Amino acid sequence: MRTAIFVGSFDPFTIGHDDIAKRALAIVDKLVIGVGINEHKTYSRSAEERIGTIAQLYAGEPRIEVMGFSDLTVQFAKRVGAQFVIKGVRSVKDFEYEREQAEVNRQLTGLETILLCAQPQLANVSSTLVRELEHFGQDVKDFIPLPLGMVE
Repeated sequence: MRTAIFVGSFDPFTIGHDDIAKRALAIVDKLVIGVGINEHKTYSRSAEERIGTIAQLYAGEPRIEVMGFSDLTVQFAKRVGAQFVIKGVRSVKDFEYEREQAEVNRQLTGLETILLCAQPQLANVSSTLVRELEHFGQDVKDFIPLPLGMVE
């Protein structure tokens, strides 16, 4: 069974993240979405809220599991039996950062990273953008995915 992790702070989980998760299912049998919990970082949503929202989103998809983690990505991957890390990249800047992380992870444990390029229409969507819009009272529903089977 090919298992991958898709990790991030997901504060919040956006339509871009959703697209990467769904596309990853075409190449792996199981995807574990790891919601990062870092005591040195400030989040706009609690870990429980981030995990719960994503779990609800994929409640109808048995190949996706959602859990929090507070250790290194390579340790999380080992704990869940993942052979791959899935990461989305929106720009050259993202690519360089993710390439560096991939090299370190591979050097530490041999864990391979699969980079999926954002679809052009989603390349401008980020959690930072959504938080900024929320801060100024803007409606962000177009940037947040609906649970499977729900239609607005």
